[in-house]
Amino acid sequence: MAKDGAGAHIKNNLVLYGALAANLGIGVAKFIAAGITGSSSMLTEGVHSVVDSGNQVLLLYGQRRARRPADAKHPFGYGRELYFWAFVVALLIFAVGAGVSIYEGYLHILDPEPLSDPLINYVVLGVAVLLEGSSWTIAVREFNAKRGDTGWWRAIHESKDPAGFIVLFEDSAALIGLAVAGAGVWASHYFGDPRIDGVASILIGLILATVSALLAREAKGLLIGERADPVLIERVRSVVGAKPGISAVNHVRTIHTAPDAVFVAISADFDDALTMGAGETLIEELEAELKAAIPTLTSIYIRPEKHEEAILSFAPAAG
Repeated sequence: MAKDGAGAHIKNNLVLYGALAANLGIGVAKFIAAGITGSSSMLTEGVHSVVDSGNQVLLLYGQRRARRPADAKHPFGYGRELYFWAFVVALLIFAVGAGVSIYEGYLHILDPEPLSDPLINYVVLGVAVLLEGSSWTIAVREFNAKRGDTGWWRAIHESKDPAGFIVLFEDSAALIGLAVAGAGVWASHYFGDPRIDGVASILIGLILATVSALLAREAKGLLIGERADPVLIERVRSVVGAKPGISAVNHVRTIHTAPDAVFVAISADFDDALTMGAGETLIEELEAELKAAIPTLTSIYIRPEKHEEAILSFAPAAG
């Protein structure tokens, strides 16, 4: 059973484990190449790989922590802890990845170190492209399977599972960074100016800073709480509205407590002819029907409320 559980865990987190394996191998090779050739952009690419490896470890740790069951202190569970670690990942990309890259490039421009034979850099970059490309392909395939017909950017913005789109962003930035590093190494030798390699390092840092800002924006939205998919909300509304004894559905408010867990609060106008006992029975029936129809609804709150007295303080954003 333990082996089956471990196998299922790796399969469910194939994107993270694939990216982690690729980054560890690539990082070692980049540092060796930087040490031999003195390339600033290769050194920053090595730092980039180390940061990405650490990020995957943090996301795996966050997933494990998020799976803890609810308790008295956290009655809705620990699912949103994953969003905290996603935000930490975004900060690390900015502070360590982008910061070190820009600083190293600046130092290399001030005190350029003549480059030796660039062949090893090209070999390492070629291997890195193959490994990063494989990780990126896995991430894209997994993300496409989840997004369906939804557009890329909208799917990222609507996603409640940060692990998938973080790896996608990281691998995309890594491939762009490798192209910049390769161009920097080539241009430094072609023009006989090692400072160009430092400029390439700064450009890699700016790419990482941009990615970290985008990730921080998405992680922040998840951390402070986002509503569920509008399709899910409308499904809840239709199930409740179709139930005999419900005169009107005033509002349906949702929030993700984990990527696959949703808390829903429903305000509905009950038929005035219902007794208190009948109303309680109706609420129990509604909860059972909603959980059967939408398994991601882990917590359901239904409030009887006159339609004309309902305070609709929440309006879903357009689009």
